[in-house]
Amino acid sequence: MITKLITIALLFISAGLSIKHGIDAFRPATAEQAQMMESLGISTDYVPYLGVLSLLIGLLLLFPQTYFISNLMNAIIILLIMAFSLRGGYVKTAVIEIPFLAMPLLLIWLKYPFSR
Repeated sequence: MITKLITIALLFISAGLSIKHGIDAFRPATAEQAQMMESLGISTDYVPYLGVLSLLIGLLLLFPQTYFISNLMNAIIILLIMAFSLRGGYVKTAVIEIPFLAMPLLLIWLKYPFSR
């Protein structure tokens, strides 16, 4: 029972973060955000596409048929962010992303909470 509650909480946190990041991608970036994206090698032209992907992942997390693949895509995107951060010299950013990488992997292991 406790495991199911933890899984439900992690599921909604993960979906909420993905949806929030997707929505934030459509807001104008501050100068600091634009500079960091540029130093990571991500063009500002790609940000809306990443936003749509993030929104899609957040929504797909909520359905049992797409639960695994959306967690997998979430983990891949976080790993890419970590790799770009390390390439750009932002070690602190890569280390901060570790718990966010662990979340989709943990959710895959825990399985979808609302199934029989």
